[in-house]
Amino acid sequence: MPCFCIDIGNTHTHFGVVPAAGSMVPSRLPTRLIDHPIDGIAPAFWREISTHGPVAGISFCSVVPAASPLLRRVLELQGIQVPVFQLTHTAKLGVPISYPRPAEIGQDRLANTAGAHALFGTPAVVIDLGTAVTFDVITPSRGYEGGVIAPGIEIMRSYLHEKTAQLPLLDDTTDITGAIGQSTLEAMRIGTVIGFAGLIQALLDAIVAELHQRGEPAPRVLCTGGAAGRIAGRIRPDPVSVPDLTLQGLAAAFRLNQPDRT
Repeated sequence: MPCFCIDIGNTHTHFGVVPAAGSMVPSRLPTRLIDHPIDGIAPAFWREISTHGPVAGISFCSVVPAASPLLRRVLELQGIQVPVFQLTHTAKLGVPISYPRPAEIGQDRLANTAGAHALFGTPAVVIDLGTAVTFDVITPSRGYEGGVIAPGIEIMRSYLHEKTAQLPLLDDTTDITGAIGQSTLEAMRIGTVIGFAGLIQALLDAIVAELHQRGEPAPRVLCTGGAAGRIAGRIRPDPVSVPDLTLQGLAAAFRLNQPDRT
């Protein structure tokens, strides 16, 4: 049976009904509106249910600690009777965790790990391009090992404006015609578009080289998150784009952690 999954991020909350088999297109709302009576998660839940039918349960992860009790309160007030599961480091992911301090792992990264294993197996490197960029490494020998955290493209773009006296705030345009800017805006845009992809490539190269040096097989590279399109065609090996990876992982973790599962 399908599962309603919710990924609470710093800026946006992504959600949707994940089918028992197959992919889906996530919806999103600003995280600050998660408990809004009209634009929040409760009306979104009932809209999804009216379209897709009943669900086995609700599975969620959150990187915003204050938002978790808000979500639970909203679901409680709605009288929703299905099981509600929050993914934490104590849950089954389908792979072991060898990371020394599991409690420090972001819940979205745990969901990505469960999704990567369920959909593609191991080894895998997951690149999640959101407000922050995270790399998560899953290997056959060690399961979830850890990864990298770096600034996302929106942080890079806004920081240039906020920390300088004369540089403007960039819009969302990412079109560039070359590597030499002919205006301040163009120079900034090149710096963030090419520079962001270069950051991702350098980190990925270092991870793959370390795995190779250890004798691990070449990993499948997956990417997800709102800024995934910004690196399309600029990264080698070309990552497999999985827009619903986090939600797929939440659904997989929900199934693994049901009471009747051993």
